[in-house]
Amino acid sequence: MKRKHLGFTLAEVLVALALLALLATMSWRGVSSMAEAKQSADARVNETLRMGTVMAQWEQDLQQLQATPLVPALSFDGKTVRIVRRQAGGLQVVAWALNESRWQRWASPVAISAQQLQEAWLASQQLLGNEPGQLTLVEDLGGWQVYFYRNNAWTNAQSSGDVNPGTARGPAVQVLPTGVRLVLTLQQEQAEGQGGSTVTRDLLLPPQSVS
Repeated sequence: MKRKHLGFTLAEVLVALALLALLATMSWRGVSSMAEAKQSADARVNETLRMGTVMAQWEQDLQQLQATPLVPALSFDGKTVRIVRRQAGGLQVVAWALNESRWQRWASPVAISAQQLQEAWLASQQLLGNEPGQLTLVEDLGGWQVYFYRNNAWTNAQSSGDVNPGTARGPAVQVLPTGVRLVLTLQQEQAEGQGGSTVTRDLLLPPQSVS
């Protein structure tokens, strides 16, 4: 009697290999999708943390706002917000600007004289975005707008504000708004998971005494 040989046929082996390959592909796609989802979530968390740090710096600059008759203490020309802020030993001009899609911050050296402050203000009007000291805060911001709270209403920050006329006791000085509203337009990638395509931040300014 002939003994039967136990084993698999070539067709069975090929089918088994095909099934194993299919399972391996499906498993790899699942792992890859999980890795991509984690990477995307980590990127959104990092972006949120970074934006929080940027907003904290923005608020700090405005909280240290200092009115002065020498130069406008707060202005917005559609591209750049200029702020005169108090610093140890003097005053400093800070410029927040949107250069193409880069949101940048520049700070002048601390001015201890009227001439230095005026020179710093002039320098803030001539920034190109590549000067030493320019710090890029957001690489791909879609756009921004700034509003001032004046006369019980939010108004376009580019419109002329009030000025207290000069008197025998001192020169004319800018009347600062009581609040500032910042509206940032995010790129699509930034907007994902943040509930919309804009971020709005309102800030109440501290009472001012002219320096």
